[in-house]
Amino acid sequence: AGARAQAAPSATAYPEQPDADRALRLPHQSRMKPLLIIGSYLSPYVRKVLVCLEIKGIPYEVDHLVPFFGDDRFSKLSPLRRIPVLVDGDLVLSDSSVICQYLEDLEPTPALFPADIRDRARARWLEEFADTRMGDVFIWRLFNQIAIRPSVWGEKGDRALVDKTLAEHVPAVLDYLESEAPAEGFRFGSLGLADIAPACFFRNAGWVRFQIDAGRWPRAAAWMARTLTSPAFTKLAALEDGVLRTPIAEQREKLRSLGAPISADTLAAASPRRGVMPI
Repeated sequence: AGARAQAAPSATAYPEQPDADRALRLPHQSRMKPLLIIGSYLSPYVRKVLVCLEIKGIPYEVDHLVPFFGDDRFSKLSPLRRIPVLVDGDLVLSDSSVICQYLEDLEPTPALFPADIRDRARARWLEEFADTRMGDVFIWRLFNQIAIRPSVWGEKGDRALVDKTLAEHVPAVLDYLESEAPAEGFRFGSLGLADIAPACFFRNAGWVRFQIDAGRWPRAAAWMARTLTSPAFTKLAALEDGVLRTPIAEQREKLRSLGAPISADTLAAASPRRGVMPI
């Protein structure tokens, strides 16, 4: 199934010219317009951005666009055809880490990075480890094979790759997270991107029936559980679970019925196309 093609979005939603009305502004300023996030609620990278927005209290709306279903206008905003994309006036950002740093600069409190520069650098590394290594393992090697290939492309997943991933790659990731996990609370005191980024991938892993073995990795399991039960994750989880088994063409309306801040316009195409990167 493909997403329904909709009317071309207005210039206020996807500006081609600088728009002073959507220029840099802070949440306490009156009559502000929400930021636009383009991407799927089911994506771990979109989830990371939405959790940050929720924690910071920055208004936003979402063009819920299933990966691979963006049209030509989406390609102009995201040259790699990847999500999420942030649109704020004439500013367009198309990388989750860059977007989260922008949000941190836009609204510094509550901070999502520690104040100490050494801890801050370490937190950025943990975010990078999640985005690259965990993205490869939990999304491309696991979730893609079990969920995305059958539902989007009508292909059978690679069972041998899944088995190898569960036997070798997943334990290696969890061994590392176990070594980084705090005994209690969060990695650098308060909830931040060092906790949020890795936790995002365990939502998708859970949908393909993977759970962390708390007997083998007790600290990592407890750390991720604390993060995933924080208010922002819990709020988003209700929307994600509500749309998980909804046909792609019906997901936007389903999310709107659940109270999600869905944009009026969309860059969704009627059928998927592959991105320009191999993974």
